[in-house]
Formats: sequence, structure tokens, C-alpha cells
Amino acid sequence: MRRSVTIAMLAATLGCVPVTGTADGSLPATGRDPELAREPSWTPPSRADVRRRAVAWAGAGRGDPETRARVEAIWDRLEASVGGDLVDAAMATAAAVDPHAAAVRADVTRPDLGWLDAVSASDFGRQAVTLWLGRELVRRDRFDEALPMLADLDVATAIDPVTLLFHRGCCQHWLLARDAAVESFDRLLEREDELPARYARLARLLRADIAAVESDSLDHVARRMRDVRRRLALGRAGAETRQVQRGVIESLDKLIEDLEQQQEQSQQQAGAAGAGGGGRGRGAIKPMEDSRLARGTGKGEVKNREVGEDEGWGDLPPHEREAALQQIGREYPPHYREAIEEYFKRLATGAEDGG
Repeated sequence: MRRSVTIAMLAATLGCVPVTGTADGSLPATGRDPELAREPSWTPPSRADVRRRAVAWAGAGRGDPETRARVEAIWDRLEASVGGDLVDAAMATAAAVDPHAAAVRADVTRPDLGWLDAVSASDFGRQAVTLWLGRELVRRDRFDEALPMLADLDVATAIDPVTLLFHRGCCQHWLLARDAAVESFDRLLEREDELPARYARLARLLRADIAAVESDSLDHVARRMRDVRRRLALGRAGAETRQVQRGVIESLDKLIEDLEQQQEQSQQQAGAAGAGGGGRGRGAIKPMEDSRLARGTGKGEVKNREVGEDEGWGDLPPHEREAALQQIGREYPPHYREAIEEYFKRLATGAEDGG
């Protein structure tokens, strides 16, 4: 099975890496691979731009002066921090202005999102809540819930396109939407030299991992089984999970059937090769089976051979005998050499003459 990136590694990275690295919104450079270099299709807004949007949204009849002052304080703290989280600041703004957003922030696992249907897609509060909640759901392994939310956001107008593309790609990676995941990571890596180093490296790992997965392979089936375990651990035993389980069983049945067919074909080819070789007389001869008696047709007679009556038949010259013994000593255990030496001694004394 191919190496895959674990969710533990992903969660650890997501929990400790800020999306923006400096107070003015610029990102540290990591160096772009020329193979993936292309003209970026998106531009990340600066923190100053996002702040202007947030303050304008908060001041557009959505709160009293005290609320707007809290919003200004949120962004003041972000600007004073090093590596502060832009998405957290946007969500804090939404929660300070809209009680619905505050309720979502308080209960991530069971949020009430019905109110979002009446909010424009370009609304700052809607974008802040959707992006923040999608990221939080990914951190909790709730990929199937997070993906529809993140897919609904436009990269061109997103509060933080880096966070959007990375977490969208993570959902697609886990849910085995291979082509979509590759597209998300490719778009993210268009600005690889501006990404935090760990974001860029993990995006590359995830992209390479999902790109290597073949549909209905054993690796693909194993990942779907892993997704079933995740769903069950979250208490999801409904129709969608059962559908994934049925798909896993069907894929396993197909893999087993393919293996059986391959084995049967191999056996048939081996049998055909054996039969063809024996018929032509050039193949290997099948040995006699131990379970039945041989039907010999010979007379059982052995012809006597004259080997001469000269004294010393079977003796070797001393130097040849020693060379043979040395060869035996190198290739066989010591007791073989002892047995051969004893045999030569018996030949020399005539002890073998009588058989």
C-alpha cells in the first residue's frame, strides 16, 4: 500500500501554522518549484484590505458604537501580533456583530446555519463564518460536512484564499476526489513562494499522495474503509455510510474475482506448456509417483565389465588424492573428508578387495 499522510500529521500542522506570517499580511518565501510554476490565478488580500471590509461591514447599520469599537480592537490586536490568525479575527468580528455567528462559534459540532440562506454570498459575515467553520470541521475530521461549505466560497473574493484552498484540498484528499484535490493543491501552489513553509510542504505531500491513488485499487479500497471507520467513530451510521460500505464490498469482490481469474489463467498456461513440452519430447519428464509401483519391462540383467587385474586399481596419485581431499574439505562438512580418507586407507591396505 502506498504511503499516505495521516490525519494526525495534518491536524498538528493545521493547529500550529498561521496562514499569514507577518503583520502587514505578507507571507514568507519558500521557493517555488519550476515544474509547478505558472501565472497565479488568485491574489491574497492584505490584512489591511480585510480589516477595511470587516469594519465597513460592522458599521453598516449592524451594531452600536460600542460594538464597532470592539471590532476595531479585534483588528488592532491582530496587527500588533506576529503570525496572528486572519480567519480567527474575521470570525471574532462576525461573532461580535451577529448573534447567529456567535452561536456557531460556541457550538461547532451542531451549528445552526439556516440563517445563512438569507445572507448574500458576498456578505463579510457569511464568508467569515463559512470559512472559519469549514476549517474547524476539517480539524475535527468532519470532511464530508466541511467540503460543501468550502466549495461554496469563491477563491477570488475569499477572506483568506490560502486557508480556503488548503482545507478544501484536504477534504477532497480524504474523500478521494482525486482530480478535484489535485486542482485545489495546484492552485494553492501557484503562489508557493508566498506560502508558509509547512503549508507548502504538506500541500505537496498531499497532492503527490492523492495523485498516485488508482481507482478500485487495494489502496483505494483501504482508504474508503478508513473513511467508514471515521464516519462510524463520529456516530454516522446512516445511509451515506452504508453506501460507502456497499461500495467497498463491491470493490473487494471485484478484486478477488480478478485475482482468481489471473490464477486460473496462470494454471492453464502452465498446464498447456507442460503438455506441449512432453508431447514434443523436449520438455521435462514427469517423475514416477511414489504412490504406485513402477511397471518395469527390462530383464533385470546386469552386464559384467572387465576393469583389469592390475594392482592398485582405483588408486590416485598422492598429489591428486590430496587435491581431491582439499576440494572436499572446502565444499563439504569435515566428516566427509574423514570418510574419504578412511576409504583411501582401506583401498591402500586391500580391505576393499573382497567387497
